[in-house]
Amino acid sequence: MSRALTRLLPQTPARSTIHHLNSGIVLGAILPSKRNNAAHSNPSTRRHSSHSPLSTTTTTRKKVTLPTISAMHTRQEKITMLTAHDFPSAHIADTSGIDIVLVGDSLAMVALGYADTSEVTLEDMLLHCRSVARGAQSAFIVGDLPMGSYEISPEQALSSAIRMVKEGRVQGVKMEGGEEMAPIIEKVTKAGIPVLAHVGLTPQRQNALGGFRVQGKNTASALRVLADALTVQQAGAFAVVLEAVPPPVATLITSKLRIPTIGIGAGAGCSGQVLVQVDMLGNFPPGRFLPKFVKKYGDVWGEAKRAIESYREEVKGGVYPGVEHGYAMPEKEFEEFRRAVEDTMK
Repeated sequence: MSRALTRLLPQTPARSTIHHLNSGIVLGAILPSKRNNAAHSNPSTRRHSSHSPLSTTTTTRKKVTLPTISAMHTRQEKITMLTAHDFPSAHIADTSGIDIVLVGDSLAMVALGYADTSEVTLEDMLLHCRSVARGAQSAFIVGDLPMGSYEISPEQALSSAIRMVKEGRVQGVKMEGGEEMAPIIEKVTKAGIPVLAHVGLTPQRQNALGGFRVQGKNTASALRVLADALTVQQAGAFAVVLEAVPPPVATLITSKLRIPTIGIGAGAGCSGQVLVQVDMLGNFPPGRFLPKFVKKYGDVWGEAKRAIESYREEVKGGVYPGVEHGYAMPEKEFEEFRRAVEDTMK
């Protein structure tokens, strides 16, 4: 900054602020009055920046707990579960009244762009769980244990589950598998960590299943799903996800269990339902494959694309930003600034 320009700057720091940026400077706007400055100093009331919390909105309902879920099951009230993978998706699910928010390993595809869930790591899940936990204040939060983080031994599973609770700030963990997972579920639940089991189609085991195939379509297969569900119940799971199971089979299994069933592609006879939020919101481009069981409740992709295209056109056309999007400066101050600049930089 030139010495001549330096001499023109106000001597009292209350008049303006100066930030040195490498070899240049940014002249700060005139500070507001004392009354407004007090409000400006409070981040929760006013910020001249996009670097601010998404919203101050909070839910007024009580925190959903295991007794809450058990009571809903007892009175046969359907349980709602929806996935979330970051603060905004958790915040909207929570303020919309969802009972259980699942940080599903499906975030591998919908948030990280991976081909399938096998690529997501425990560290990935911990990062997303923390983000979701900050956004969901009332819902019961469950985090998926990713492939490779729990199958080796009960001790490995417990170690991973403890990290999910302590570092990820979830209230429970989900793990895939039936009878073979009983010792692991028992180990984790005895340590005081709630477990949501998952039987039927288990996506982490797609290679062993020959792909994403419906389970329980014949008697032998349906009996295996029932046996798995009964075993995880006995091991201590507080609920079980039934995925891609014919509705009559899922309904019968639900009637034979003491714990709730959460269906995904398993019909209306389950105790509750879960969907991937990105799917049900329609936040994906045209032509993307959508499973048969998904109902598209919105067109977030279409609306977002329309908004972004409008923004692009207005910027290129000089329409945005308008006068209403700028900050005011007293005309007298600007004239003084303009004269000082012109006199100095002749």
